[in-house]
Amino acid sequence: MKIGVLGSGKGSNFQAIVDAVKSGKLKGVEIAVVISDVKDAYILKRARENDIKAFYIDAAPYKTKLDGEAEKKYVNCLRDNGVELVVLAGFMRMIKGSILEVFPGKIINVHPALLPSFPGLESWKQAVEYGVKVSGCTVHFVDRGMDTGPIIEQAVVHLEDGDTPESLHRKIQAEEHKALPHAISLIRDGRIRFEGRKTVISR
Repeated sequence: MKIGVLGSGKGSNFQAIVDAVKSGKLKGVEIAVVISDVKDAYILKRARENDIKAFYIDAAPYKTKLDGEAEKKYVNCLRDNGVELVVLAGFMRMIKGSILEVFPGKIINVHPALLPSFPGLESWKQAVEYGVKVSGCTVHFVDRGMDTGPIIEQAVVHLEDGDTPESLHRKIQAEEHKALPHAISLIRDGRIRFEGRKTVISR
């Protein structure tokens, strides 16, 4: 199964996928291409260091979404590289357009909160400010809403006295690095089916 990764930042979740492929935990998975909307994003450097195709594609004129001619360029790049599953790993743009029709049920995202709580940006900060006792991460399919797609997997972390947004974020990222590769393996193995908007995992 060929996957394409979209990211805007450091790419720690991308690195977790690379490590899982190399270790054999993600047998039968190939990272075909990495695309970023940030020219000097570290995720591109990580990809090139691992001999994976890496492209910067400008997403202007939009600042918060992938749309229009830019979206067509992303779709063409993914298609040209034979991508079967699109993984959003810190991609800081909303996905709403025709890419969802080109890859129906084949785009996933990892979000640093237990959805449906705290969608959107800096969810770890939202969690600390709200005073929750548990937080975590969610891997979900992408639909036209903001972090509203069907949930594949969630992992829980507990907040302790003295936790800051930064310390909570580190805890959540550690769980993301496990949850995202595992979700990819479930899709690779065809173990996910839908009941309405719910996902059911076969054992």
